[in-house]
Amino acid sequence: MKVLHFGSVITLSALPLRGWCSSLSDYALQRVLQDASPIFGKYAKDVADKSEWMKKYADDTQIVHMNIPGTHDSSTWNYTQATQESLRGITDLNEVTVPVAETFRCQERPFIDMLSMGIRAFDLRYALDPTNTTLVFYHSQALLSETATVDDVLFGFYKWLDDHPSETLLLSFQYEGSTAKYASNNAAVQTQIFNTLTSPVAQSYFPQRKNTLGTLGESRGKIILLRRFDLDQLPASYTDKLPGLHFSPSLWTDNSPDITLTYNTNDNLTAYIEDYYQPLTPTGSTAAENIKWKYNATTRNIVEATTKHADSLFWTWASSENTENTPPDWPKIMALGNGTAITPKGGVNHHLVPFFRQQRGKRVGIVMFDFFDQPDDLIDVFLSI
Repeated sequence: MKVLHFGSVITLSALPLRGWCSSLSDYALQRVLQDASPIFGKYAKDVADKSEWMKKYADDTQIVHMNIPGTHDSSTWNYTQATQESLRGITDLNEVTVPVAETFRCQERPFIDMLSMGIRAFDLRYALDPTNTTLVFYHSQALLSETATVDDVLFGFYKWLDDHPSETLLLSFQYEGSTAKYASNNAAVQTQIFNTLTSPVAQSYFPQRKNTLGTLGESRGKIILLRRFDLDQLPASYTDKLPGLHFSPSLWTDNSPDITLTYNTNDNLTAYIEDYYQPLTPTGSTAAENIKWKYNATTRNIVEATTKHADSLFWTWASSENTENTPPDWPKIMALGNGTAITPKGGVNHHLVPFFRQQRGKRVGIVMFDFFDQPDDLIDVFLSI
């Protein structure tokens, strides 16, 4: 397997990480993990309380019956304006005005911290790097690292699962548009993501099931692919070879509090999704009003998860922004408030803590957060439902 970087190529064995023991292969893995660190963080085996919380669940537990915390735009924690400015001269950014960093940053901790703190679902947005060589992570125009490729970061997840075989991860992959003036979701991009997700090492970590979640026991030590992309520029045989659940972006209604999406027509398996990321409040609404609208949409979907369609997937996005507001309500303001009397009760995350306490013993499904680590008890309370 080749891992490409801007200006360099590392060739790695196509064998899975399991069983690697030679010093040379250990060195190669450490090199890849180092390259992944701007997104994944500095790798270290942890023994945190929430690093193996899935141990308490029986193997026959259905994934759709579990409560799984996740992060929206997971890769954005390390983004700065300096990252973007450093690329001027090798991209077309000289012709583009890039918004301030607060527009794009939705997290403050690296993946390794997210994993240790209980996060098991990750929202990953990819596109080709500025040299059109390999896949890296973006949030719209924001390039989130110049060196950490999708391949590198996946090796971080593989290594972490080797160290925590009781756990399973859910990775949502989505092509990110608007990254550069001439970028497009063409055959070259689609071939690269296909190759990444069907390589020999990927096949040993991604359960080779299509459009069904199955049980926790079937997925321990593995990654469930949530595929929010199409391979419409490639022959149908490529799509046929991909595992996981397919959520076509053509069917994912934009900015909707109520998405119903059938991902398995043969068995009539349906997902109920809330992704109301930009509250359509009246012009001039305060941050508190925007937070309330988003909170109401989020809790409505979660309440339905506790009362309806017990064997269906519920996927709720607690993340939001209102950048059309004046002044803008950045993702951090929506999640945490703005620290003033305008948002006396904090943001969506603060409102969710007492709500989650009221859901003890119920299924709430997958919930994706911005700035998941605040308030301090948010994930603890969620995992105690």
